[in-house]
Amino acid sequence: MSILSDASIRALALEHKMIEPFVERQQRETTQGGIISYGLSSYGYDARVSNEFLIFTNVDSAVVDPKQFSDKAFVKRETDVCIIPPNSFALARTVEYFRIPRDLMVICLGKSTYARCGIIVNVTPLEPEWEGHVTLEFSNTTPLPAKIYANEGACQFLFLKGDRACEVSYADRKGKYQRQTGVVPPRL
Repeated sequence: MSILSDASIRALALEHKMIEPFVERQQRETTQGGIISYGLSSYGYDARVSNEFLIFTNVDSAVVDPKQFSDKAFVKRETDVCIIPPNSFALARTVEYFRIPRDLMVICLGKSTYARCGIIVNVTPLEPEWEGHVTLEFSNTTPLPAKIYANEGACQFLFLKGDRACEVSYADRKGKYQRQTGVVPPRL
């Protein structure tokens, strides 16, 4: 496997609509109150978090069960700044819609700006021929409330090219998260 460079990512994004909308250069403002960077980087793509959030709460004494997930476990918010309670968790989605080619596997890492604040971003791998908005998982590991800024960078995607196309893709298996839009909680 090899990692794709900025030129290869750009070509796939523009010619095959792998990332929409696609930002060709790293966007960042260094002025007071700037933004958390997003867009194409040397060997990856920094995606933005949308303004849609599902924030976990225990108001209704719900139990988090991946086999029988209840909407009572979270509150929905559309906001420019999401505040995650201490030692809590929120789901969100990327602004960008991804279409992964059959010969690529994509992994995601959190941005250091959030990691240095105790905010962990987790995303499962994007498999060959998966497409949709990526559901982002934010964990606030601190004893303090934490802010997530909508329409700013949240994580970096790294694109790994296989030695050949896979025999069975996510689309072939009819994966349960195929073509997801919005913030998608667990499905069984």
